[in-house]
Amino acid sequence: MAKLVSKTYGDALFELALETGQIDGLLQEAKALLPIIKENEDLARIMNHPKIVVEEKQKIVEDIFKERASREMVGLMRMIIEKGHYNEFDSVLEYFINEVKEYKKIGTAYVSSPMELSLAQKDSIRRKLLDTTRYAQFEFHYQIDPSLIGGIVIRIGDRVIDGSVKNKLARLASELSKTKLQVS
Repeated sequence: MAKLVSKTYGDALFELALETGQIDGLLQEAKALLPIIKENEDLARIMNHPKIVVEEKQKIVEDIFKERASREMVGLMRMIIEKGHYNEFDSVLEYFINEVKEYKKIGTAYVSSPMELSLAQKDSIRRKLLDTTRYAQFEFHYQIDPSLIGGIVIRIGDRVIDGSVKNKLARLASELSKTKLQVS
């Protein structure tokens, strides 16, 4: 259900952004709004409280965001509240952000390595990914994972490129366990 809600409203916002030529503006707004929505537990409690009527919740959102967000974004929030899906609003924003990134051919790469990568290594990874994917640019998120021993792991969407020593050792161990040892 949550996936359907985020897709339905995220697609609607994306179509609106395309039709009105506001792709970049609504993208920046969604990126700015997402942490506010995720981190504000008091607002979430109010929006999900069963004894507060929908109209009051909509007025609260209007009062808070009217001067800070576009008419389109406030309208979307009001509609989501009306349908009782405020708890999915962060998912809607995430879906929309991902749709815009796909539209603009911006990939998101999560790179794990056992130690900090140099600028030259990062640039080499960027160039290789640009050459081998359909993306025109990338947003990179780097993470250090000492358990990899060596090499790197790159995740782009649901694709994983695992060139870590840890993975190579695991594959070798698996192959060795399949091999029958002959004793003479």
